[in-house]
Formats: sequence, C-alpha cells, structure tokens
Amino acid sequence: MTRRRQIAVVGKGEPDEELAPLAEQVGRSIGEAGAVLVCGGRGGIMQAAARGARQAGGDAIGIVPDTDPSSANPHVTHVVATGIGQARNLAVVASADAVIAVGGEWGTLAEMAFARRLDRPVVALRSWEVSGAGAMEGGPGIEVVETPGEAVRRALAVIGKP
Repeated sequence: MTRRRQIAVVGKGEPDEELAPLAEQVGRSIGEAGAVLVCGGRGGIMQAAARGARQAGGDAIGIVPDTDPSSANPHVTHVVATGIGQARNLAVVASADAVIAVGGEWGTLAEMAFARRLDRPVVALRSWEVSGAGAMEGGPGIEVVETPGEAVRRALAVIGKP
C-alpha cells in the first residue's frame, strides 16, 4: 500500500477572520485531493485548515506542543502530543511532504525555514516572501500563490498526487 501524501498547513495560532476562510479552503482542497493534512493542532489557521479537511472527509494530524492530546482542536482526527513546546514546529514540517503557509507570524517563518532546510517545498499564501543574500539553493523553494486552490495544486504538483 502506498502512503498518502501529507501536506502541512502552518500559520498563526490566533483567530484571524480574514485568513481563516482561506485556510479552511486549503484544508478542504487537501482533503478532497486524498492527502492528509498535518498541522500544529491548535487554533487559528491550524483549526480552520483542519475543519476544512474534515468537511471534505479527510484526515487531519495535529502535532501539539504539550503532553495533553485533549489540547488539540476538535477537527483533528489524530493527535501527536509532544511535550516539546515550540520545537514541535520542526516535527510538523518534518512530517509533511510539502508545506503551505497561510499568513503567519514568527513561528510560521521558523516553520518555513525548517521546511526549506529539510528540502520540503513551501507554498506561501498571503505569507512570508523570503529573499536574501545567502546561499539558499537546492531543492524546491518558496512559491508565492494567490488562491487556496492554487496553493494545494502547486504543493501536489511538486510532490505528486496521493
């Protein structure tokens, strides 16, 4: 049996009325494509994306920073309780074949950097656009897109369909 593709959705953990509908559509598109959503398991963008995946009948893995599985949002179908705090950001992106960043703050930027360091493709939807003088070549980069559907299509195009 072939493993289903896993796509991480990262973004801020606080509610965001402007970005939540985009994250929910990203999650729904991931579920409709037959891929598995991976997220930090908490609120904000993570909860909206997990809700979308579940609405499409998909699975959502939540990798939470504490040791309490009940701390995950109600839309997560599988919880990994880590007890490692913000270091769980590495576990989120390491568990994914591709990463979609929706909006975000410093934690999101860290997740994008971890993903690139691990040669995971990153798609940015109204998120960080990274540039710099350092050598950041090799493997897929950060692709900026305009719509939730485009974000999921690009992620799947790079990693292959589930």
